[in-house]
Amino acid sequence: MLDPAGAPVEFATVTLHLATDSTLVKSEFSDAKGAFALQAPAGGRYLLSAAQVGYQRYWSTPFGLPAAGLVLPPMALRTSAATALQEVIVTGQKPLFERQADRTIVNVENSPLAAGNTALDVLARAPGITVDGSDNLALRGKQGLLVLIDGKRQPMTGTELADYLRTLPAEQLKNIELITNPPASYDAQGTAGVIAINLKKDQRQGANGSLNLGYGRGVYGRFTTGLTGNYRQGKTNAYGSYTYADRSTYLRLTSHRVFYDQGQPTSGSTQEDYTATRTQVHNWKAGVDYAFTGRTTLGAALTGQAAQSNGSGTNAVTLLDASGAPSRALTSPAYRNASTPNLTANLNLRQVFADSSNSRALTADVNYATYRLGRQQGLSALLDGSAGPTLLTSDQTGRLTLLTGQLDYAHPLAYRQLLSGGLKVSQVQSTNNAVFQQTASGVTTLDTAQTNRFRYTETIRAGYLNWQQTGARATWQVGLRGEHTAALGVQEVGKQSFDRQYFQLFPSASFKYTFSPQHELTLALSRRLDRPGYDQLNPFRIYLNATTYRSGNPALLPQTSYNAEVTHTYRQKYTVGLSYSNTRHPFLIVVQPASATSRFVLSRPVNLGPQHYAALTFTVPVTLTKNWSVYNNAVFYYTRFTGELAGTALNRAKASVNLSSTHTFTLGRGWSADLSANYQSPEVYGFITSRSNGDLTIGAQKSLLKGQGTLKFNVTDVLYTNRNLATSTYDNYVDHFTQSRDSRVATLSFSYRLGSNQLAASHRADSAEEEKRRVGGQ
Repeated sequence: MLDPAGAPVEFATVTLHLATDSTLVKSEFSDAKGAFALQAPAGGRYLLSAAQVGYQRYWSTPFGLPAAGLVLPPMALRTSAATALQEVIVTGQKPLFERQADRTIVNVENSPLAAGNTALDVLARAPGITVDGSDNLALRGKQGLLVLIDGKRQPMTGTELADYLRTLPAEQLKNIELITNPPASYDAQGTAGVIAINLKKDQRQGANGSLNLGYGRGVYGRFTTGLTGNYRQGKTNAYGSYTYADRSTYLRLTSHRVFYDQGQPTSGSTQEDYTATRTQVHNWKAGVDYAFTGRTTLGAALTGQAAQSNGSGTNAVTLLDASGAPSRALTSPAYRNASTPNLTANLNLRQVFADSSNSRALTADVNYATYRLGRQQGLSALLDGSAGPTLLTSDQTGRLTLLTGQLDYAHPLAYRQLLSGGLKVSQVQSTNNAVFQQTASGVTTLDTAQTNRFRYTETIRAGYLNWQQTGARATWQVGLRGEHTAALGVQEVGKQSFDRQYFQLFPSASFKYTFSPQHELTLALSRRLDRPGYDQLNPFRIYLNATTYRSGNPALLPQTSYNAEVTHTYRQKYTVGLSYSNTRHPFLIVVQPASATSRFVLSRPVNLGPQHYAALTFTVPVTLTKNWSVYNNAVFYYTRFTGELAGTALNRAKASVNLSSTHTFTLGRGWSADLSANYQSPEVYGFITSRSNGDLTIGAQKSLLKGQGTLKFNVTDVLYTNRNLATSTYDNYVDHFTQSRDSRVATLSFSYRLGSNQLAASHRADSAEEEKRRVGGQ
């Protein structure tokens, strides 16, 4: 790739298209010598395009690709006449969804559906993603996901992870990657796959920035504002961002419970809980990258969050006798406040050993993170054995520190082979304190049965090797990862503890074969695991209402799974995939009586028997007109659960379906619009059977001020159908419950870009991008 003077053009975007309809096949950047290399199926006819800021787009004539490959003659880019007169403003927008060989990418950055929403809102509307009533994420109907943010994972699971994602404004997101069978370079964590959330990072030259402001209204209001700044010049790139959100919402939970003895009802209850919560969040990030040479880059970043949530509401419970008649009623106020400050520091180094894009490369990352938690709660509880309601208050504090170090090396070999390997060590220390007090008849006493201190330490040492070969038609990848885990948990009151050490191997392999430009087949195999989250092991209680609490389970064991998937791709667009997994010791949330004689209900994770899962996935993107495109995704899946709990044998299975369809409209004059619809059919998850639910979200945006400003408007859950209705069934207990949130919200937002639109000439992958950290929580 040459300029008019014959000099090489570096970092030109070179794209290979099918000659028949210009469908994109592959993209690459030219190197310092202007050279590039692209792989594509032999026998097809193709077009080549090339683009770089300041030059006219180049288009080749159609050409055929022989089996032996093809060396193209030098291509000369012509200077754009527009650049001789004025600055060129290049604008464009990626499609909302991109389907690649091993992942689906959701491009959040320019979608009007993201305005005023949170990361969890966007995730819940991604293809194949669902969020259940206990805030557990599932991909294609299967739980057990590794969640990464900028290559690193927040140490949280379940409700704690969901609460964090609710504090992360969608305006900060660049894209989300949904990876079903990751290679050995990823942590073995995540039996259902990986969700990689990537935040925005400005790539423009010089001093740049952006401002955004948004307000949404459902039952309550939601305000978000933020700014970003970036300075990229020469060898230095410094960046920073700050976001403030003030969001209010509600949670309504109703339930009807019946307790049985030998098939006959003995008692029951009806409950209605309503909590309104206001959350104020400060998110910030600052970092710098410095290129000592064209081959060596050092980066450092600090990321912080300070969140404060204050919730208050009422708990209403009516106790029922064996005939279902009311025997006692209690309505009382309740509050739950929490503060969660955290800080993460990252230092990363990238070293390449030649100027070629096919060079050996070494990356190193060191991360330190500290997470703090303060939670205060108060409510009236009907404790077992008490004559009347007891005012129960708790003060829980916790701190988790995590230190990780990772080294990765990639070595290209002859015949398009690549050998890579790496080492990683992570160490976690978590301390949690809980103080409970009971107040009855005006007297307050320390609740010694629930007051405790829980300490947890964990060290994981891992290493991996991965080999890949790319041929004219076939691509092979084989990897092996080994992880040694040492974990120790101690409850100081009662001196209960567990000490676990184990080493496991996690092989992975994939094979892709291109029969023709129209047909491609991919096969993937892997073994993966899920370690219990730190919060899932913590036995402390968090009361939800007068007769319900949730807690962790120190006896929880890791779950492991064997996964297989075969995918056929037609015309680089349409895919059909068949997948199967077998999971040993699966753990999931159950809602059950706290004991055989208790009328308290406990929500906690437990291990069950072997779980079998099979899925058939269809991806159908359609362009109906030049201004109307549709991305359709359908997952038909079947899950069987086995085991025994609370005297109830479990052997349940059900076929379910998850459907999503997103419509994108280009309306002209700077206008565009999106419509997203999702449907989840009834499904079984262990002892819980859920009813169907769905979501319809619409959005529009208008480009203003010569492309520098964008006005967005959207309405989420237009039909107010995004509710969780489910039944938990045991031989001695049945619970029908409904959960709803302030999900129908109309939002108006405005963003404005400051500075130049000229993109940076450098193209460097974030060296911390592959850093992933073990999930946990406080």
